[in-house]
Amino acid sequence: MRFLPLHGGADALGVPAHDFSTNANACGPCPCALAALSAADRSRYPDPTYTALRARIAEFHGVAADRVVFAASASEAIHRLSAMAARAGLRHAVLPAHGYGDYPRAAAVWGLQASAPNGFPALHWACEPASPLGTADAALAHWAAAPDVTESLRVIDMAYAPLRLDGNTTPTPPGAWQLWTPNKALGLTGVRAAYLLAPSANAAAALDALAPSWPLGADGVALLTAWASDEAQAWLRASLPTLRAWKATQMQLCAELGWAVHSGSLANFFVARPPLRDLPGALQALRAQGIKLRDTASFGLPGQVRLGVLPPASQNALREAWVGLGARYH
Repeated sequence: MRFLPLHGGADALGVPAHDFSTNANACGPCPCALAALSAADRSRYPDPTYTALRARIAEFHGVAADRVVFAASASEAIHRLSAMAARAGLRHAVLPAHGYGDYPRAAAVWGLQASAPNGFPALHWACEPASPLGTADAALAHWAAAPDVTESLRVIDMAYAPLRLDGNTTPTPPGAWQLWTPNKALGLTGVRAAYLLAPSANAAAALDALAPSWPLGADGVALLTAWASDEAQAWLRASLPTLRAWKATQMQLCAELGWAVHSGSLANFFVARPPLRDLPGALQALRAQGIKLRDTASFGLPGQVRLGVLPPASQNALREAWVGLGARYH
């Protein structure tokens, strides 16, 4: 039997009318990014070296262009980094307690044990803010306090860093990789494109050597080019106060429904525990009404759900559907 990873978003029933199961920016899609995608020339190959895009991303982050590496998606980058770690002789991966399923999947594929004795070199993952809880990742403070002396690989998944709602930036300890996937922040998760900032040009070259030709198509180039523009960044900043307001009302809604909400989320999503006897059955009933929530059992948090922040209309739909479930699942 094929192993099918669990994700939010569209499923066999199509696109949910009210999709709380992903962490995309619900203010999106970003207009200038959408315009760039519409104008993308899909009749030709992109430049295989991505010269102009590489320079643009490097300038955006204030790094040397030879430290930028492109990937087809975060998932592809996770698997490629795991392959590079294994090829370099690493035998362990240190994973977040609750995190994206591709971290352990990629580690298993490449024979990396999902733990490491103290002092052993390993592939270390952090996500800041972390999914599904949206909290600060304690690994970053540890990395900052303990510089690596074991030739480990330390990678920060920055997928949700642009969607921090507390106004702060995610710190990057010296020597760590950064993995960026702007599609969530731009509200365009259907476009798969990512890039990494390597700690050195040599590290970037090693990861680039494992890449297929043209990891980014015309859509990916258009998305990342737009991402690094003043217009897109201004739109993103303007969206954050709206997301903060929607998050506050959504968390209040969950409390009114009797759901226990985890505290500490810094991002545009959070986790809650509905008072249910049959969570899978309730989620299935909600999905039949066009409402999808993300079961967090695969994150190691059974009996709970992750909710991306959505507008008031979607929140009202959730309220009405939940009340309509009555005593069947409560």
